Amino acid sequence: MNRAHLQTLLYVDDEPDIRQIVQMALGLAPGLSIHTGDSGEHALNLARTLRPDLVLLDVMMPGLDGPGTLTRMRSDPALSQIPVVFMTAKAMPQEVARFRELGAAGVIAKPFDPMKLAQQVFAIWETIPAGAQA
Repeated sequence: MNRAHLQTLLYVDDEPDIRQIVQMALGLAPGLSIHTGDSGEHALNLARTLRPDLVLLDVMMPGLDGPGTLTRMRSDPALSQIPVVFMTAKAMPQEVARFRELGAAGVIAKPFDPMKLAQQVFAIWETIPAGAQA
């Protein structure tokens, strides 16, 4: 399957320590530009500006949470095609099914292994149909 290379990723989490760990872990992947945000509203603004290939989104954030952010992205024509992967401690099968119903491309469980995070992200990226990639 001919697919675009993952180049720009936006990670959104209200916890600064986790943002830093994710940025460091994914920053080791060659050719991948990592941007971070700290809230759902920030995610929407950054996504409009950056047009990332993929958004990694924390589920539980104050204000606009991950599912709310994804719902807003799907209703915005400029953002609706950007694949979203949730990162959450709530990775039980029923939650994963609910996130997929909302339109998430995948779910990565927290706590995550920083040494395996890029591999997990790229594995999910490979499952996204080429036409659905931004």
